[in-house]
Amino acid sequence: MATHSRPLKPKLRSKSRILILSVSAATIAFLCIFSSSISTAKKLVRVAASEKSYYKDHNLEKKYLYWGKKIDCPGKHCDSCEGLGHQESSLRCALQEAMFLQRTFVMPSRMCINPIHNKKGILHQSVNGSSEERWEASSCSMDSLYDLELISKTVPVILDNSKMWYRVLSTSMKLGARGVAHVEGIDRVDLKEDARYSNLLMINRTASPLSWFMECKDRKNHSALALPYSFLPAMSAKKLRDAAEQIKDLLGEYDAIHVRRGDKIKTRKDRFGVSRSLHPHLDRDTRPEFILHRIAKWIPPGRTLFIASNERTPGFFSPLSVRYKLAYSSNYSSILDQVIENNYQLFMVERLIMMGANTFIRTFKEDENDLSLTDDPKKNTKIWQIPVYTMDGERS
Repeated sequence: MATHSRPLKPKLRSKSRILILSVSAATIAFLCIFSSSISTAKKLVRVAASEKSYYKDHNLEKKYLYWGKKIDCPGKHCDSCEGLGHQESSLRCALQEAMFLQRTFVMPSRMCINPIHNKKGILHQSVNGSSEERWEASSCSMDSLYDLELISKTVPVILDNSKMWYRVLSTSMKLGARGVAHVEGIDRVDLKEDARYSNLLMINRTASPLSWFMECKDRKNHSALALPYSFLPAMSAKKLRDAAEQIKDLLGEYDAIHVRRGDKIKTRKDRFGVSRSLHPHLDRDTRPEFILHRIAKWIPPGRTLFIASNERTPGFFSPLSVRYKLAYSSNYSSILDQVIENNYQLFMVERLIMMGANTFIRTFKEDENDLSLTDDPKKNTKIWQIPVYTMDGERS
């Protein structure tokens, strides 16, 4: 028996080694999977904690103001939604109403992007796609544009795809007539003071089919507005604010101009074949030679000039370089390419940069004290005039 036991030992050792290696490999694999699971679990816990933290101040004791699903894409107007300026103007009005009513505002989870104002990224619509697919393709998530936690410090908001909102909907359905009222044409003072509305969990407003939320009736009276024009630009998503800060640091001391051309320079011929425009001086006033003449009294030569514009002609503003060091957002693609998915986000970053300039000159005058490239009114006068291209009658 002894003679057979010796040659078996190497085989046993070999099998033992294989077994040990197999167990070790299995153990390592298990630990990797376990470690990955722990990491994933931790991420899920962080996300859950973040959502819990964000919605901790939102509960069913609060009251809510809702404007409907896809409010900026109402029916036949889905393919021609308003531009960001109109949308923000309308959104500010809705937020102000929520403030007045002391209600949490239910923010749409997505914002429609007007194809006219978007040449980057997300617009790949299929004519044969469903309306829902077209909506997804022509919109972007609201939290990719705005910092909802930051907004909530002034006006509490939740998204219409959040768990909290589903809880509110479920509760309002159980409450029936005591839970929700669908209102249209009712003054906000009545909504606040009339117990038929003020005590309801949710008020469902009816939006304008042409301009996203309802426009403020006193929106031209800036002193009467609870939220200034600068509110939403300052509420840009953190990644957009961070990108703007990086670019501002690289620019150093700088001035800025916003030159709006393409979508505003429209002409049509009258019955005599003469071209006319709603902004008769705009094309002239936003050309480089006239910009140089206009801004000379505000920006001294040698300064860095940041230019934001929808003009698509390459090198269009190059003549300005005889007096200024020119800078564009395209000079900072290494920063922007990591965060920008559409032109709304790009404009929001550019807007933050322009707001940080020593001297900022708009295309149109928004307020009485604004500096502007043209004296033409921004709002359409509905009067079609012959365009002016000479310096005759130049303003003082």
